Amino acid sequence: MEEKEVHLVKRISKELGLTYREFGEKIGYTEGNLKKAVHDNRTTEQLKKAIELYLKTLKLEKQLNEIEEIKKQARTFLDFISK
Repeated sequence: MEEKEVHLVKRISKELGLTYREFGEKIGYTEGNLKKAVHDNRTTEQLKKAIELYLKTLKLEKQLNEIEEIKKQARTFLDFISK
């Protein structure tokens, strides 16, 4: 028996630990629109793009935080060796 693919909205919101309402707020959709997309098992190109852009934003924010942490550690190290 073939396993049914989990709807994109359902899968991503679960991975991020967000309710449909919270996820919708992040990508500019209402909870109702997301529930309807999952129920109807359809995903518009606009919804796919919104999710894609949100995931890219999260990735870039994570990278930025990592860079800021490296800069902080470098400053601490430089302060230490300059004493």
